[in-house]
Amino acid sequence: MIVSKWGNSLAVRLPKQLIKDLKLSEGDDLAIVKATSGQLHVMNQDHKAKFLAEMAKFHWPVDSHWKFDRDEANAR
Repeated sequence: MIVSKWGNSLAVRLPKQLIKDLKLSEGDDLAIVKATSGQLHVMNQDHKAKFLAEMAKFHWPVDSHWKFDRDEANAR
């Protein structure tokens, strides 16, 4: 991977196989869980699963076909 300049930040392009292995898609939130010399360990943070688990605590019903839509949730 190559580190590139992106605005005032640095960015890394992820290889296709890594994206597939981590089941990533645009907009996913990643966390660096461990960094050592020459290695980064990342984790895909599944906020949807956390949110649904929180909803279940309060016994809020969720239709099995319901799909979280970030754009719809943030529409003004």
